[in-house]
Amino acid sequence: MSSSRREFLAGLAGAGALAAMPRSARASLAGPLYPPINLSAFAAPLNRGESEVRAGCSAITWNDNAAQAITDIAADGFAGIQLRAPVLDQYPDPHVLRDLLAQHKLTFVALSSGQASIDPAVRKSQLETHVKHAQYVHEAGGLYLQLVASAAKPTGPFPTDQCKLQGEVFSEIGKRIADSGIKLGFHNHMNTMGQPPEAVDAIMDASDPNYLFLELDVAHYLQGGGDPAAAIRKYGRRVLFMHFKDVKNASNPGGYEFVELGQGRVDLPAVFAALHQIKFRGWGIVELDRVPAGDPLSPKDANAASLRLLREKYGVKA
Repeated sequence: MSSSRREFLAGLAGAGALAAMPRSARASLAGPLYPPINLSAFAAPLNRGESEVRAGCSAITWNDNAAQAITDIAADGFAGIQLRAPVLDQYPDPHVLRDLLAQHKLTFVALSSGQASIDPAVRKSQLETHVKHAQYVHEAGGLYLQLVASAAKPTGPFPTDQCKLQGEVFSEIGKRIADSGIKLGFHNHMNTMGQPPEAVDAIMDASDPNYLFLELDVAHYLQGGGDPAAAIRKYGRRVLFMHFKDVKNASNPGGYEFVELGQGRVDLPAVFAALHQIKFRGWGIVELDRVPAGDPLSPKDANAASLRLLREKYGVKA
């Protein structure tokens, strides 16, 4: 407090005026007791203990039929679930969803909230949408919000300036939803600006590490030209949660198809070695966009097969 302010307050006190002032007015004269402090460094313990991964499953395989997905995912033995934005229409009251998930002993790990476009024409409206979604997640007892980057341009040089803007847009959304106690995960994804690993790096570098975290999808990262295990080691504590997914080459040149875990090219032993190296403790969501063509398994059985692999070979808990 400056000398002049102290003298002013002392004068008021001596005249008896300070005691007669409302408490809020006195507080405004005195100013804050301390400057704003970023406490995010205390969000996780310094010693995280041994690595531990808990298994959840995405409802996308059920074409966003949340009721059926919840029933099947719980029956498979998963401990958590990831849902997408259509769940807000199916369960407008988040407390109803919260109670349903509790009945099935499922943790609401994340909501896929869509895209974070860098188009200035939609920036304000999409911010409002994602904030609304984050509040829904909070009321439903969930943990995280997931976003993908803007759609990628098919040709042209590496969009350095656009990646920088993308990081800023993510940070803006992350700051706003932090008021709901929800963390934001950036989902690297094919056919978006976040497809190649160098774009993931540029976006993460341009973002505020207190408000944007990486939700690493190992299959999308591999298909985009990267090494998922190296990304895990690089981003360490900024890895918010994982998408366990597999991908194989399709018959058409350059084509690819997402498949059950262990059926594709993702080096899962290397992925889990990296998770153990950084002592990752958190959620791994099994995601299968759709049951592959010609596969006789149902969405329930296809995801159950992936869970068995995670349990038997990698010690994942559910």
